[in-house]
Amino acid sequence: MKRKRSQIRDHQAEARLFKSRAIVAFVAIVAMVLVLVANLYNIQVNQYQDYKTRSNDNRIKVVPIAPNRGLIYDRNGILLAENRPVFNLEITPEKVKDMDATIQALRQYLDISPEREEAFNRDRKRTRRFKSIPILTQLTEDQVAIFSVHQHKFPGVEIAANLKRFYPYGDVLTHVIGYVSRINDRDMRRLIREEKDANYQATRDIGKLGIERYYEDILHGTAGYQEVEVNSRGRVLRTLKFVPPVPGKDIVLNLDIVLQLKVHKLLDGRRGSAIILDPSDNGVLAMVSSPSYDPNAFVNGISGKGYRALLEDKNRPLVNRATLGIYHQRQPLNHSLLWVHFKKV
Repeated sequence: MKRKRSQIRDHQAEARLFKSRAIVAFVAIVAMVLVLVANLYNIQVNQYQDYKTRSNDNRIKVVPIAPNRGLIYDRNGILLAENRPVFNLEITPEKVKDMDATIQALRQYLDISPEREEAFNRDRKRTRRFKSIPILTQLTEDQVAIFSVHQHKFPGVEIAANLKRFYPYGDVLTHVIGYVSRINDRDMRRLIREEKDANYQATRDIGKLGIERYYEDILHGTAGYQEVEVNSRGRVLRTLKFVPPVPGKDIVLNLDIVLQLKVHKLLDGRRGSAIILDPSDNGVLAMVSSPSYDPNAFVNGISGKGYRALLEDKNRPLVNRATLGIYHQRQPLNHSLLWVHFKKV
C-alpha cells in the first residue's frame, strides 16, 4: 500500500502573499479615509453656509399670528359687527393616557356627539401629539362653568378662548353688512392671484358679502409673526422674536341703525326692499331687503340642511332685492325719501 506524500508548506510564499494583501488593504483604508476627510472638509468648510442655513430653517420656525378684525359702526357709533370671545374645549393627546376613556368621561358632563368625536379623531391623525385639538366648539356659559368645576379630573383637557365675528342685529343688516366665513379654495386662489395669501396664513375667516367683503383689506389688518426654536419633532422650545399683528381698522358707516330697524319692521317679512337716502349727500341711511336671514349661522358654519332650507325657501331670502331686484310697483311710506318696493318673485 502506497503512502501519501505530505506537501511541505512554503512559509515564505505565504508571508509574501499576506504582506501584499496587507499592503493593498492598508492602501484601500488610507484611500477611503482620505475620501472621508475630503468629503468632511467639503461639508464643514466649503458648504458650511449652505448647511447652516438649512439647519436654521429646520431649527427656527416662523409662526404667523392673525390680526383682530376691525369693527363696524353706524353713523351714531352703535356697533353693528363685533368680535366676541368664544370658548372651545381642546385636548392635547400626549397628555392623555387613555383617549377613549377620557372622551367617555367627558360625556357625563358635556354633550359630545359621535359626529364631533369622529371629526376630532380625523384631526388627531394629522396633528402632532403635543398640539391641542378641539373636541367641542362654541361652549355656552353653562358648559364652561360645568367643565371648570370638574377640570381637575381631566389632565390634558382645557378650555381655549378666541375671537369670533358676531352680528348683534342678525337678519336686519345681512344684505348690507354681509358676513365673514371660512376661507375656501376659491378664496385662496383669489388671494394667491392677488398676492395677498401671505397675510392670511393665520386667518380662518374672510369677508363674503356686503361691507365685509368690499372693505376686506381695511378690516382684516396685517398679520404678525413670531420666530420660535423647535426640536426635531417640531415642539416649540423658546420664542426668539415676536412681531405683533396690526389690527384691522374700524369702519363707520353712513347707515342709521334706528332707521334700519324701523324700515325692517315696516316690511314685516314681505318680499321687497327699501332704501332711504340723505338728501344732502345721497348717503344711504337705511337699506333693507326682505325677507332676510341670520348671518351668524354662516360665521359659525351653517349645516348642509340649513343651507338647503335657505335655497329652497320660496321667498328667496338669499337674494338681495335692494341691488338685484327689478320692481314694477312702488309704494311710498310716511317719509319723503323712503320708497318700499314690492315684487312677487
